[in-house]
Amino acid sequence: MAELTRAAPAVAEVRPRPLRLDRLAGRIALYAVLIILSFSFLLPLLWMISTSLKDTPQTYHVPPIWIPWPMRFQNYPEALMAQPFGLFFLNTLRYAVFSALGAILSSALVAYGFSRIRWRGRDALFFLSLCTMMIPFEVRMIPLYLIFRNLHWLNSYKPLIVPAFFGSAYFIFLLRQFFMSIPLELSEAARIDGAGELSIFLRIILPLAKPAIAVVGLFQCIDAWNDFLGPLIYLNQPELFPVSLGLQRFLGQFVEKLAWPYLMAASTVVITPVVVVFFFAQRTFIEGIAISGIKG
Repeated sequence: MAELTRAAPAVAEVRPRPLRLDRLAGRIALYAVLIILSFSFLLPLLWMISTSLKDTPQTYHVPPIWIPWPMRFQNYPEALMAQPFGLFFLNTLRYAVFSALGAILSSALVAYGFSRIRWRGRDALFFLSLCTMMIPFEVRMIPLYLIFRNLHWLNSYKPLIVPAFFGSAYFIFLLRQFFMSIPLELSEAARIDGAGELSIFLRIILPLAKPAIAVVGLFQCIDAWNDFLGPLIYLNQPELFPVSLGLQRFLGQFVEKLAWPYLMAASTVVITPVVVVFFFAQRTFIEGIAISGIKG
């Protein structure tokens, strides 16, 4: 009994210490800074939504009105009826989906060759492909336009789709890093069973790389959705315009009237699909990008 009594204080000393006040204050300050920064990033988006629900007097009211009353939801149907936004959305999907498929297929094949197959000059060529990321589109704009003009591809979606089937240096790097995190023993076991490189790529590597492939597809779709300069150069017919050019055409229609509620309503509708996709796929984004940085 005496031994149990002596052991009691020792057990009491093992209890975890309460969180120190300095650590608690540091966490509170950190979260406060994050909340303030998050609000500053959301401020333009909130102002756009607020303006889209105002009437003209509320738009120019001083001081600014953040919560309009009454809210004018008619701005959305009236703005969407001013231009054929339904056609613009369909046009964007027509080339965004195919460009995403092209980026996935081409970048995955090249990344597999850079990561899972050993051949002379592999690292040097990979470094050269990464160097192409430093060349902006503005430098390649005129040569590409001349090439597509000579091919008679203007006023079509081919200039926006076909280049995606030749790979992207960023996507190749992303997928290469992911493929290098997959154990080589899986590929070696498949080779022992008689599988070729294409069979290993299709049956083993691609199923294991679904997060990274999803990231590539989503990134390419978002880039195509937000692309303005490319369609502006290659498309001249209004019936082929994507949402980016449609919104610019809408802006030219109402810029003289200063109809900011209509402009903000149309802008809200245009960016809503991107926000929704990112909201539901943010776990895939984080997982794919995080795992891709495991190996160098």
